[in-house]
Amino acid sequence: MIKSNLIDDFLDYMKSTKGSSENTVKEYYYDLRMFIRFIKKRKGIVSDDVKFDDITVEDIEPETLGEVTKQDIYAYNSYLERTRKISNRSKFRKLSSVRSFYNYLFSKIDVIRYNPVQDIDMPKIEKTLPVYLTLDECIALLDTIEKSKEKEVYKTRDYAIVTLFLNCGMRLSELSNINLEHIKDKNKLTVLGKGKKERTIYLTQSCVDAIDGYLKFRPEVKSNALFLSMRQKRMSNRSIQHMIEKHLKNTGLDTSKYSVHKLRHTAATLMYEYGNADIRSLQEILGHESVNTTEIYTHVNDDQLRKMVKSNPLSNITMKTENKDEKDSQNNLSKDKSNFKTREN
Repeated sequence: MIKSNLIDDFLDYMKSTKGSSENTVKEYYYDLRMFIRFIKKRKGIVSDDVKFDDITVEDIEPETLGEVTKQDIYAYNSYLERTRKISNRSKFRKLSSVRSFYNYLFSKIDVIRYNPVQDIDMPKIEKTLPVYLTLDECIALLDTIEKSKEKEVYKTRDYAIVTLFLNCGMRLSELSNINLEHIKDKNKLTVLGKGKKERTIYLTQSCVDAIDGYLKFRPEVKSNALFLSMRQKRMSNRSIQHMIEKHLKNTGLDTSKYSVHKLRHTAATLMYEYGNADIRSLQEILGHESVNTTEIYTHVNDDQLRKMVKSNPLSNITMKTENKDEKDSQNNLSKDKSNFKTREN
């Protein structure tokens, strides 16, 4: 990383005080680097012949950042859309990084007198439904792992990992960091979520059985990691992702559509649809800081819509009308009777 006192201090603050993960801190850095390069170009601090990606950020001064206006912020938003051609969701994240940085400069270390990001309008994020596996696809995935020809230690390990993902809805980093001592009383699991926040996950019987099945074959090594790689070391995030992709593919599922994170979506959706989980309980289970994040799982599918419509007590009330064929038959009979009386007369 390029060294910059202000940026480095901010990143240290986000990591040590706010508890941001390494990946989040890296994203903050990349976002702020782009913003500062834009500001230096816009303010004429660097010459026009200097390429954007060659602009240094380590020499940015508080005075320069303090001169940034709301107009500059909105111009940066336009730059992200027109020049970088990124989505509103990505723009929102990049501007959120800038906002966090300025809030730190203004409210935490008092190096600027004016906060240009205060009350700015953020890009509108398009609401999209989460992608998730159906119940049948979940069963098929577990069945594929169970019937695989791998060694028992890897088969039971993979089965336990997928079972935890589908039942508990934990994040990839949370699962990979599970230690043996994190399992309490067999049916409780402690995980470390975002912001280093610890939470308890209650294990279903299928999770307990899957973990027990794996522990029978898990090598007895010094590592306290629950899930071990072929080298008998803690499985990395990437190795877990690769393993999941392999089993998804063997199940016949589209790996460009489904991923490890989609298993988290799946667990949340199944809990909401089948478990009647209220939004607050689901928020606690998933470890979301804001309930707004959890609300994406409160969507309803077509079957639910049909059931809701059919549950209306008036759904079976119909107008009592004569059948057309019966009505025609009655009309013909009346005509015949009329003709018969005419002939008698």
